[in-house]
Amino acid sequence: MHSFLKNTAKEILEQHSSMEDLVIVLPNRRAGLFITQHLGTLINGPIWMPEVKTIEEVFYQFAGQRPADNLTLIFELYKAYQSLNADAESFDKFYFWGEMILKDFNDLDQFLVDASKLYHHLSETKELESDLSFLTDSQIDLIRQFWQSFQKQDKKHQEKFLKFWQILGPLYQSFHAALEVSGLAYSGKIYRKVVASLDQISRPEKKFLFIGFNAFTGAEEKLIKHFISEFDAGIYWDVDAYYLEDKNQEAGLFFRDYQNDKVFGPTFPKDIPQHIRTRKAKIQFYATPLKSNQANLVGSILEEAGGEENWEETVVILPDEQMLFPVLHTLPPSISKVNVTMGYPIRNAPVYAFLEAVLEIQKFIKVEQGVVYFYHQQVKNLLSSIYLKSANPNFVKDFLVQMQVHKLIHVPMEKLHEGGEFFQLVFLKLNPSDLFSYLSTLIQSLASKLEDDPLQLSYLFQCFKQLNRLGEILEKQANQPLNLEFLIRIFRQVFREVKLPFEGEPLEGLQIMGVLESRNLDFRRLIICNMNEGSFPPSGGMNSMIPFNIRKAFGMPVQEQNDAIYAYTFYRLLHSAEEVHLIYTSTSDQGKSGEKSRYIHQMNVEMDLDSEEKIVFVPIGLKNTTEIIIHKNDEIMGRLDQYKVDENGFSQTYFSPSALNVFLDCRLKFYLRYVAGINEKEIVNEEVDAAVFGNIAHYSMEFLYKGFIERKGRKILEKDDFEDLKRNWVHPSIEKGVRKFYKLEEDKESMLNGQIAIVRDVLHKYIVRLLEIDEAAAPFQILAMEKEHASVFRVKSAHGDFNVALKGVIDRVDQKSGVIRLIDYKSGADKKDFGDISSLFDRSVKKRNKAAMQTLYYGLLYQSMFPDNEQPLKPAIINFKEIFKEDFNPYLQDKGKEKSGLEVNDYRDYQDEYEQQLNELFIDLFDASIPFNQTDDLEKCKNCTFKEICGR
Repeated sequence: MHSFLKNTAKEILEQHSSMEDLVIVLPNRRAGLFITQHLGTLINGPIWMPEVKTIEEVFYQFAGQRPADNLTLIFELYKAYQSLNADAESFDKFYFWGEMILKDFNDLDQFLVDASKLYHHLSETKELESDLSFLTDSQIDLIRQFWQSFQKQDKKHQEKFLKFWQILGPLYQSFHAALEVSGLAYSGKIYRKVVASLDQISRPEKKFLFIGFNAFTGAEEKLIKHFISEFDAGIYWDVDAYYLEDKNQEAGLFFRDYQNDKVFGPTFPKDIPQHIRTRKAKIQFYATPLKSNQANLVGSILEEAGGEENWEETVVILPDEQMLFPVLHTLPPSISKVNVTMGYPIRNAPVYAFLEAVLEIQKFIKVEQGVVYFYHQQVKNLLSSIYLKSANPNFVKDFLVQMQVHKLIHVPMEKLHEGGEFFQLVFLKLNPSDLFSYLSTLIQSLASKLEDDPLQLSYLFQCFKQLNRLGEILEKQANQPLNLEFLIRIFRQVFREVKLPFEGEPLEGLQIMGVLESRNLDFRRLIICNMNEGSFPPSGGMNSMIPFNIRKAFGMPVQEQNDAIYAYTFYRLLHSAEEVHLIYTSTSDQGKSGEKSRYIHQMNVEMDLDSEEKIVFVPIGLKNTTEIIIHKNDEIMGRLDQYKVDENGFSQTYFSPSALNVFLDCRLKFYLRYVAGINEKEIVNEEVDAAVFGNIAHYSMEFLYKGFIERKGRKILEKDDFEDLKRNWVHPSIEKGVRKFYKLEEDKESMLNGQIAIVRDVLHKYIVRLLEIDEAAAPFQILAMEKEHASVFRVKSAHGDFNVALKGVIDRVDQKSGVIRLIDYKSGADKKDFGDISSLFDRSVKKRNKAAMQTLYYGLLYQSMFPDNEQPLKPAIINFKEIFKEDFNPYLQDKGKEKSGLEVNDYRDYQDEYEQQLNELFIDLFDASIPFNQTDDLEKCKNCTFKEICGR
C-alpha cells in the first residue's frame, strides 16, 4: 500500500546519513508519530532519531513565547478598548464581538497584513488610493467595489460603520502595546514577531525538513521560504496530479500557486504522482434515511471485511463527533483494537446537561418578600434527571405530583430543600462571585455519587479541570464587574469546546478520527460518514468584522481558501485508498439538509464512475394498524362491577355524565380511561386555555352567590340586589376563584403570570353580563351551587336487573316562578337544540349533542334525590361564548319531527324516554359479549388523548 509518510521516511534515510542532525516539521503531532514509526521500521540498527515538531512549535521556539488563552486576551483587549472609548459598554456586552476582533487581529498578523492600511479611515480614501503599490490590479478593484457598495448605504448605516471602523486601527496598536507590557501574546502576534526577526536567526545546527503541508499562512510561507533559500531546508509535498493539473479543482488551489513560486516551485517533484487515477479504487456510495442509520451501516461494512489483522489500514472518518459512540457500539466482535484520535465533546455528556440545567434555573429566579422562587419548567427538568431522582426518589415523585396538583408555576426554594442535602446544593440563588466555587462543590458532590461510573467520572474530571482554569482567569480580572448571566454564557461557550480525550495505541487497530486528524495519513480502506453538504465540507461562512472584499484584497483568508483546504483533505485520502465507502443522509436532520456532498457529485463527473448508489432502507411495517378490541373477560367484568350498587346501597365508584359521553363516543376510550385507569398526563399549564378559564369562571360564580347568601342571610335574589353585586363583589369573587383553582392560601401572595391579570379583566366582563341576564330573570331563589347530586339507577336487563351509581355536580340549581332550573355553565359554544332523546345516545349521529345529554342527566339526578318534587325541572346551558348575543336563550330546544324548536320546560316530560335510552346504554356497557372497540368516526380521534395508542 502506498504511504506518503513511509515513502518520505525512506527517502530521508537515503539522502541523510545522520538522523540526529535533522528537524522534521509536520502539520500535526499525529503525523509525527507515524513518520517516527516508519523511520523505526526502516532502520536496521540503533541510531539517534531526528527531532519531530509541528509548525506551531517551531514558531514558539524561535519566539521564546507561547500564546495566552483567549479569555485573558479578550480582557486585555477590553482594557485597550476602554482607553479609546470613554463610553465603552460593559465587558459582558463587549466579550462576544471582542472574540471576533481578536480573531481578525490574529488573521492580520498570521498573514502579515499592514493593519494601518487595512483599517484606514473612509474619510481618507483618496490617501489610501494614492498608495496602492503593494496591491495588484484585481485587489485594487476589490477595494473600490467595497467603497462603492459602502456609499450606497443609507447615512445612518454609514455613520455606524465609520465610527466602528475608525476605532479598530487605534485599538490594534493600543492592544499590541498593552501585550508588550504584560508579556502576553496571541499566536498571530508570535508569528509576526518571528517573521520580523528572520534576518536575526542564525543558521540552525540542524537541517529542517518541512513535510506534508498544503496551505500556509503568510507568516508560515515567509519562514519556510527563508529556511529553504538561506538554510538549505527541504520540503516534501503530498500532492497528486488529479487535482494539481485541473485548474477547476479547488483541492489544488494552493499547490498551483506554490508550483509557480520561485522558491517553492523547484522543490516540487519533476513527475507529479498520479495515485488517484492509476489506483482506480473501488468506490461505493450509500444513502441512508437517518444519521443514526450510518453507524449500523459502518458496522456492516466492517463485518463484511472479515477478520483481517491489519485493521490499522482501515479508517472511519467522522465529520460529526456525535457519531462516535453510535459507531463504537456497532463495531463487529472481530475488531479487538480500536484507536480513537478524536475527542468526544463534553456538551454531549449527561453530566454536562445537568450542570447546564442547574445554571439555567438561575435565569428565571424570582424573589418576593425575601422568598426565592424557581420557575416550574426548569425545576421539573432537574427533578426528572437521574441525579436528583436517585438522591431521593420518593421526594421527587411526590413533589412532581404536588407541583401538578397545586399548579405551581413558581416553586419556593424552601420546599425543594426538603429533599435533602443534594437538593439544598442544587437549588440555590447564586451570586456571580460564588459561581465557580459553587460549581466546583457541585461537581465534587456529583463525583462522589458516580464512583462506579468511570466514563461519567471522566466527563466530570474534564469539567473540573476546565472550571478551575476558567476560575483562575476570572479571579485575575476582579476589577471587571461581571453579572451572572454573562458568567453562565462564558461557562457554556468554554465548556462546549471541551472534549474528552481517548487513550489508545495510535499505531494499532481500527482507526477512528475526525477530518483534520487524517492529514498526511494513508489507508487502504476508507469509510467516511456524513458525506453531506454542510458536514463535509462544513457549511460556509466566516465570522469577521472585516468585509469580504477587504479581506480578499489584503490577502486574508476567505471562504474560498477554507473550501480548498477541506477539498484537499478529502482528495488526499484517495491517494492510497483501494476501497472507499462514502455514506450520506438523504433526509434533513438537525437543521442540516439531506443534500449529498459536492465531492460525491465531482467524483461522479470527473472519475466517470459506474458504481450504483446503494440506498439503505430502514425496515418499516406498512400494514394498517391492527384494530384494537378488548373483550370483557372476568377481570374486566369485575372492574365494571365496581360501578354497581350492592344490597347495602354501597358502590366503589360511579358513572358521571362525562364518562357516559365518552362511552358513547368510543367504547375503547371509555375502557382505557374508566376501566384500565389510564389518564392523560397532566402538566402545569401557564397558558390560560378554555378549560382553565371555564374552571375559574365556575369557582367565581360559586363564590359570588354563596357570598351573597352568607352576607344577606337569604337565598332569594331581587332585582335590586344586582347593582351591588356588579359594583362590589365580582372582583373579590374572581380573586377567590383564581386562588381556589391554583390552590393558593388566602393570605399568600400570588406568583401568577400576567395572563391571569388579563383573564381577570375578561372574566369580570363575562360575569357582569351573567349578572345582567340573572337580573332580568329576578327574582329567583338559589337552591344549590356546585353541589354533587347522586342517584341509584335500576338497569333492567334480560340477564337480570341490577343497580348502578350515578353522580354529577350541577353548577347551579335555582327556583323561579315555580320552576326549578338546572343550569350548566359552559366555556364553549355548545348547542342547545337536539332532534329527539334517542339522538342524544346514538353513536352514529355526527354532531351528537353531549351538552344536552348531560343537562338532562342532571334532571334525572335531581328528580331521583327529590322523588316528591312536583315542580317542573328546566335544563339550561349558559355558554359564555353566546351570552353577549341579544337573542341569547339558555334553555334546551327540542327540534324533533313533531316539534319545531319547542323549549324544554320540564325534564319529566322526557324522563321515561331518557331513562329508557340510558338503560339501553348500560345493557350495552355491561354485556360481556359486546367488547370495547374503537369508534368508526375518525373525526373523534383527532383530539383524543389515546390516539397514539390506537395508531390513528
